[in-house]
Amino acid sequence: MLPAAARLRRSEDFRVVLRRGSRAGKRRLVVHALTTDPSGAADAVPSAARAGFVVSKAVGNSVVRHRVTRRLRHLVSARLGTLPPGSALVVRALPPAASASSAELGADLDAALRRLGLTPSHRPAGDAPRPTRPADADPDHGSAV
Repeated sequence: MLPAAARLRRSEDFRVVLRRGSRAGKRRLVVHALTTDPSGAADAVPSAARAGFVVSKAVGNSVVRHRVTRRLRHLVSARLGTLPPGSALVVRALPPAASASSAELGADLDAALRRLGLTPSHRPAGDAPRPTRPADADPDHGSAV
């Protein structure tokens, strides 16, 4: 769950991000991002990154919409720390999000954030591909006998 300070709540905040922010669309979702604080306090210290979600009835019934929202909330909460302070995201789910797995939603979210320039384009260290063994190498099946 996102902490209260990390959530967009007011409709005015959503409206500002949607109108003034940059947009990156993918097959299952659209991410709107505004890198300045939408609360309007120009002289204040930038707050932590915040996020909000829009999942309309076009995505599905109530159960499906809440499932999609929970998945997106979990994915965004893991990435909020990497976003610039004071930035705001609105993640809008599209109808194909209803049948998507969390991995597919995460891939679309990462691609949209990269397109917006909010995350580095390289793969995180924890997701590095495993080294492959040369074809002529002796297979090791791990048995000690």
